[in-house]
Amino acid sequence: MMTQATPQEGVQFVCYTRCSTCAKARTWLNEHHVSYTERDIKSDNPTAEELESWWRRSGLPLRRFFNTSGQLYRSLSLKNRLPKMNDKEMLDLLATNGMLVKRPIVVSANKVLVGFSPEAWETTFFSTADHIK
Repeated sequence: MMTQATPQEGVQFVCYTRCSTCAKARTWLNEHHVSYTERDIKSDNPTAEELESWWRRSGLPLRRFFNTSGQLYRSLSLKNRLPKMNDKEMLDLLATNGMLVKRPIVVSANKVLVGFSPEAWETTFFSTADHIK
């Protein structure tokens, strides 16, 4: 039996309005009564500083922040270019265009989730040991 989440302070939902995965994630958040502020990644692209903070807090490899299925990623041949880039170069590149960034991203005081996985979100939002704040 799932418990209801209490409203979360400072949860930011970074998404692209025309992304079907983001729509599913938004529906999930609403159905699970998670309060959030929505940010359109295309019109309000994260800065390199924000991306670096999110990346370090996420515990994920920086490459996981790239939208590898996007047209821009392919047109820039990033599959071949990324292995030659350092972290700063990758962060600066991500900051140039929100369409390069994997989405959705959920940012809170102590968690950063990249991409939508209902199981991972369930664990993060409802686990008593690791409740998102």
